[in-house]
Amino acid sequence: MTADALIARRERKFARMELKMLGEAGAFSGYASLFGEVDLGKDRVERGAFLRSLARRGAAGVRMLFQHDPAEPIGTWRVVREDGRGLYVEGMLSDGVSRAREVRELIKARAVDGLSIGFQTVRAKSDPKTGIRQILEADLWEISVVTFPMLPGARISDVKSGPLLDLSG
Repeated sequence: MTADALIARRERKFARMELKMLGEAGAFSGYASLFGEVDLGKDRVERGAFLRSLARRGAAGVRMLFQHDPAEPIGTWRVVREDGRGLYVEGMLSDGVSRAREVRELIKARAVDGLSIGFQTVRAKSDPKTGIRQILEADLWEISVVTFPMLPGARISDVKSGPLLDLSG
């Protein structure tokens, strides 16, 4: 299968961010997906769904994009791992990239408050009664900072850019 065909088959799921400013400029952490929660598209990602993909790619193999645009890489993921709550991430916006500097300011201003996963479903099952699809295994390609999240409960918990300043309200 060609790269274009694989990109066309990629799916996206969104999550909102929580916002706290901490020490290192451009660094942030949070959850890109929460296990067991049904998103607005009636999908529920299950614990373990990303394990094989992460073992194969590692954090360095998962791209950080803005609005799922492959022409808009804005940083790198230092940590991408499953924990008991969901898909936990730690990333660094690239200061040398103008769009990344803009995104940092948008996050600080609360104009952008979402994370979204871009993936291809490997294994899933659907409940015909509820219409909910359980994603059992997913090949994770990228995690984007986005404007409109689909999974309201998953959020960025920390954004680092100077002394501690809690903006989460």
